[in-house]
Amino acid sequence: MSNTLVLIDALNLVRRIFAIEPNQEDITAVNNTAQRVSSAVNKLLNLTSATHAIAVFDGDGSWRYHYYDKYKVARKPMPEILSSNMQIIEKAFEETGIPVYRPDHDEADDVIATLATKAAAANVNVVIASTDKGFFPHLSSSIRIYDYFKKTWIDTKQIKDKFKVEKHQLTELWAMAGDKTNDVPGIAGIGLKTAQRLLYECGDFENILAYKSLKPGEKQKIHSGVDDFITSKNLVSLRTDIHLGFNLQDLRVTR
Repeated sequence: MSNTLVLIDALNLVRRIFAIEPNQEDITAVNNTAQRVSSAVNKLLNLTSATHAIAVFDGDGSWRYHYYDKYKVARKPMPEILSSNMQIIEKAFEETGIPVYRPDHDEADDVIATLATKAAAANVNVVIASTDKGFFPHLSSSIRIYDYFKKTWIDTKQIKDKFKVEKHQLTELWAMAGDKTNDVPGIAGIGLKTAQRLLYECGDFENILAYKSLKPGEKQKIHSGVDDFITSKNLVSLRTDIHLGFNLQDLRVTR
């Protein structure tokens, strides 16, 4: 039987479950969230027939915050009742038979992308459980993405229908148009539709820079926004080279 590694974007799961709690200032909301997290993990493990799994949390102050000081500046902080009782949530994950990993500084997305890439290269089937679009460029025959809340598997058709570009063009789309979710700037004056059209016509940003049919206004914005494009592309591109102190055997499901 082939191995299947399930990578759970822990806070992505937790915060969405917590968000439906009616009284978010009471410890009961945390306990209810813990129970629902446990149920969700068990469903994911059963659905995927997981042999290995891990729940990955965010570390503090990843490289992106140092690289770009406005990164996620507008994002609301986690409710204090939840952040101060995160040990209850972590225990809920562990009681399902999977390990929890909280890096010192790295973001969960980079850790998950690293694990997914390494595992896929070793012929392990990978499932990323997250609603975060940042994982979409990594979708492949070996790396699948599951949206637990919509109960759907992400596929290339969904990506094309939603973003109007090919999967491999996503990071350049977000780098051009920006990403308000994470306060990624993009190129000033280049909106989503313009970025989609230019990527459709040219294929990639390098070809856009040399495109003879650029409108004068677009040309001025794009050429003056190259530095912002580079910054933004670095921000939206997930790292796959994070140093990890464990291997696949450490992630075997025990239940």
